[in-house]
Amino acid sequence: MLIKKKKARSHTEDRYLALVLATAAGILNAMALGAFGFLPSHMSGNASQISSEVASSDTYGFLFLAALLLAFVIGGGLARVAVIAGQKFRTIFCLILLAEGVALTAVSVFEILFYSVRFNGEILITLGFLMGVHNSTSTQLSNGRVRSTHVTGTLTDVGIALGSFLSSFVSRDKGLDRRFFQKQLHTHLTTIFSFLSGCLAGLVLFDLFGFHAMLALGVFLIVVALSAIVMTVRMASKLMVARKA
Repeated sequence: MLIKKKKARSHTEDRYLALVLATAAGILNAMALGAFGFLPSHMSGNASQISSEVASSDTYGFLFLAALLLAFVIGGGLARVAVIAGQKFRTIFCLILLAEGVALTAVSVFEILFYSVRFNGEILITLGFLMGVHNSTSTQLSNGRVRSTHVTGTLTDVGIALGSFLSSFVSRDKGLDRRFFQKQLHTHLTTIFSFLSGCLAGLVLFDLFGFHAMLALGVFLIVVALSAIVMTVRMASKLMVARKA
């Protein structure tokens, strides 16, 4: 699920990726809404709101939204740089997810110990950065089929896949692979369902446990990343032993 393979990734692998990363993104997004009344991954809405801040001459609001958008872009760019720099390592995506989990855990511990309204802006920008890393990681790993935080783009993909699937019933073009479009549609729907489910769970969990729930999410990402690394190392060791034998 978290390993970039030489062969083409299957839709099943991408669905498992969506179940984990899109659900985690939905949970974190909803927790941020519960804690700060703001959605750190809603870049379309945040970009649109910038014009409102400019019109109302709200300098602080404009700078905050601009910083949030920039943080998201930097997070995505940094994840891309990490993938390019570490392309020789099969576990590079696991390491990125591990770093994200550690950062989210650190943010959660800080909020548990030192929560203050005056830090809300900085924390939201940090979460926006982590969302950028998260979305870039899933997008690169799945070759664009799983965008864990980008609901607008995924809904567009759902529409395209659905249109292609329906067209395959009436088109005379034998090049239209109905089975492929069906699998693609299922993958995109899984991503949407996972994100929405995560949002619902995130609101409930934060309402019950506060920042301890966010801490648990960070630890969960760390466990997922470490598990994938261990499994990969074991498989590589077995292959080396088999070749020597």
